[in-house]
Amino acid sequence: MRNNALLEFARIVKVKEQVVAGTLHHLTLEVIEACKKKIYEAKVWVKPWLNFKELQEFKPVGDAPTFTSSDLGARQGK
Repeated sequence: MRNNALLEFARIVKVKEQVVAGTLHHLTLEVIEACKKKIYEAKVWVKPWLNFKELQEFKPVGDAPTFTSSDLGARQGK
């Protein structure tokens, strides 16, 4: 990722939570970067009783897979 690159949120792909001193949220996100769908991983540490939220990590992990209607088992027409 280039510094100051414009990313547009597309969707959350996967979420996992780990209980630590608060909760560490592991998020897999699909974003649009330079007109291409990409997958990023983020780790966010939250301690709600302290009103604390901190982004621990945000990194690209690759291109988003592309799916067609046939990949999903959909049929055209009857």
